[in-house]
Amino acid sequence: MEFGFEEKDFLACCGSTAFAREMAAIAPFVSFEQAVEAAREIWFNKVDVNGWLEAFAAHPQIGDSKSGNQKSETSAQWSKGEQSTALATATDSTLQELFEWNSRYRKKFGFVFLICASGRSTPEVIAELKKRYPNRPIVEFENAAQEQMKITELRLAKLFTGKDKYPPAGREYSATQATKAEEDRVKIIGAHLTAASGAPAIKASQSSVRTRPPITTHVLDVSRGSPGAGIEVRLEMWKGTQPRPLFGEPDSRGWIFQGSSITDNDGRSGHLMSIVDNVEPGIYRISFNTGKYSPSGFFPYVSIVFEIKESQRSEHFHVPIIFSPFSFTTYRGS
Repeated sequence: MEFGFEEKDFLACCGSTAFAREMAAIAPFVSFEQAVEAAREIWFNKVDVNGWLEAFAAHPQIGDSKSGNQKSETSAQWSKGEQSTALATATDSTLQELFEWNSRYRKKFGFVFLICASGRSTPEVIAELKKRYPNRPIVEFENAAQEQMKITELRLAKLFTGKDKYPPAGREYSATQATKAEEDRVKIIGAHLTAASGAPAIKASQSSVRTRPPITTHVLDVSRGSPGAGIEVRLEMWKGTQPRPLFGEPDSRGWIFQGSSITDNDGRSGHLMSIVDNVEPGIYRISFNTGKYSPSGFFPYVSIVFEIKESQRSEHFHVPIIFSPFSFTTYRGS
């Protein structure tokens, strides 16, 4: 079975006209997975910086579903639905705080704060906005592109299901779930920025020989006897003033965000970082939002800190947790 869509359908999924044109040119697709793979290839390797900014501008400001240069009525409707949880959990004070931080963000970076808002409350959105605000512009540009891809995948899923909702249970696809090797994000962004300024674009890096990122995880919920699905996972790397974090002296400013994902129905996370042949040595922290997953449990979150040495650059690090509401254990898997 083939799924044929028009350029306007893809434009509703992602506000970049270049993206929509490229997707329409290679349609139809035999499956949702094939469309997602194509979308990631086009978004990260064929759409230039102007196309990224065009897509960002098509989104309304979080908390105001009527703003933004939205490309279609469908896009506007989807935006409203994606922000429904945030709007439903907002108060006058949190909306005012969100408005003020949105203004700060736009003034600093030049584009709207972009986040895949589905299922996120207003306090969660504000917390993420504050966390990302100190980033360097090039880092935040990458974050926005990643969030755009998450939104695009959710909207592609709506096209394929033919319904204005997210994929049914058993068919959730996160922005980091494609199996195709990704190129180094910073190099891609640098190439886009150089091309946009009129200079020759830097040639994109070759695909890694790996088939998955060097750091992965999964969650097994032993209290239910099943995988821990729907758990937010976050990967960070230590870049503090000290060579390594000191025991008993946590410095949250030293942890640099690498990537995040939601565990799928098998309890496995999506890509928490790019696929690279050699991982950067250092100390990493992988955290699980167990409090949201198990509100009545003992752990508001679980963090595992581990070190990758210089001699281990080419190795794979699988760091899972076996979890219950009142206990957890971890190990280095394969």
